[in-house]
Amino acid sequence: MAHPMKMKKTVPPGCPETPIPCATGGLLAILTRPWTMHILWVLGHDGPTRFGVLRRKTTGISSRVLAERLRMLEARGFVYRKYEATIPPAVTYGLTSRMGEMRPVLEQLDRLAGIWYEEDRRAGRLPAEPETEEEEAKR
Repeated sequence: MAHPMKMKKTVPPGCPETPIPCATGGLLAILTRPWTMHILWVLGHDGPTRFGVLRRKTTGISSRVLAERLRMLEARGFVYRKYEATIPPAVTYGLTSRMGEMRPVLEQLDRLAGIWYEEDRRAGRLPAEPETEEEEAKR
């Protein structure tokens, strides 16, 4: 019998042999695309949101990129799209139950980000924040 450390791992068909398992790598490839987490974050906190409102809440993203990300997230089962044939048409997006399963992970990530942000702020590892008008007036 071969030593356990020398046994070859089997790779599912269609998955490249990488240090990251195929399923995890696929999920990370989706979630780490630009704007994807921001979109999911807004939908997670605001609930079902119309396209125009979502566009305004994701400042800096183009309508084209937002639509592409939403189509990709819908195809993967992360968001749903509700179309109402009104004038103008009402298109609302919301999170599916699949993303409900992800909520505890995102909440833990948010807690950790907050802790690390405060540590970095206290240690001086963050760029200086611009002063508010109130702070400038005090000087």
